[in-house]
Amino acid sequence: MTRTTAEFAPQPGTVLALRADLALVLAPNPSAMTGPGTNTYLLGRDRLVVIDPGPAIPAHLDALLQAIGGRAVDHILVSHSHLDHSALAPALAAATGAGICAFGGPTAGRSAVMAALAARGLTGGGEGIDPDFAPDRTLADGDILQGDWGRITAIHTPGHIGNHLCFAWGDALFSGDHVMGWASSLVSPPDGDLTDFMASCDKLQDVPATCFYPGHGAPVPDPQARLAWLIGHRLQREAQILAALAAGPATASAVTALVYKDLSPLLTKAAERNVLAHLIDLHGKGIVTATPAIGEGAVFQRIGGVLPPVTGI
Repeated sequence: MTRTTAEFAPQPGTVLALRADLALVLAPNPSAMTGPGTNTYLLGRDRLVVIDPGPAIPAHLDALLQAIGGRAVDHILVSHSHLDHSALAPALAAATGAGICAFGGPTAGRSAVMAALAARGLTGGGEGIDPDFAPDRTLADGDILQGDWGRITAIHTPGHIGNHLCFAWGDALFSGDHVMGWASSLVSPPDGDLTDFMASCDKLQDVPATCFYPGHGAPVPDPQARLAWLIGHRLQREAQILAALAAGPATASAVTALVYKDLSPLLTKAAERNVLAHLIDLHGKGIVTATPAIGEGAVFQRIGGVLPPVTGI
């Protein structure tokens, strides 16, 4: 039986059984961006698949090896190449002999718009990209892994980062950082792309899963409701940004100050990156202009005076 959100209280370094053939080991890396820490999942009984090894913390490696207990590990799956998910993969692979599977390296799956912005000098906001991440095997959208632990289907869900994968397993989906129950996902250009993020949310609405297991925080027991909330949240944020621009041209930083009230200083940078992602998306839709050119320091201005309709909230 799947544990409910109320029963979800893992302690770092200990094994928490979630359902038959599925357990979790929480990494000791709590923060404002990771919640209680990174969830590392172990699928299977006699043979295992590990999903998201987590950060390169020796104590977490020790805890995982103890949980594995000498059982064979067939694959190490990495949802995306942020350090809090991927950095421990090489050490775990060396200790178990398992291959690392992911969509690709840090820039794999990056949209053409974000690739162009990166080429012009736009950099990330310090989200912890794993610059040397290189999987042993790349998984494309729809690729299937099969073993004693069941059938796992890779689903490419760019948005949080271009190389983000979710993994479908029976009636469950491992949603990485794309869908979490305790927070909306950070989308920070040029690694993150809001246009892609929204398309990936639409894509996941067609996945018949009854529970999402995220990269951070408790299981999501009503995935469709959560996806609807995420889509509505982004559309509402878009409307707020356009309303802020109604007062006149502004930078992403200035728009952030108008849109986000009483924001913790710890989250200010993340909020600015999310606003920038929205502004780039709006620029691509032809709703705003950017002077002198689209980027972090650009001045954005609405085109016309009519707000697009806000739906899905």
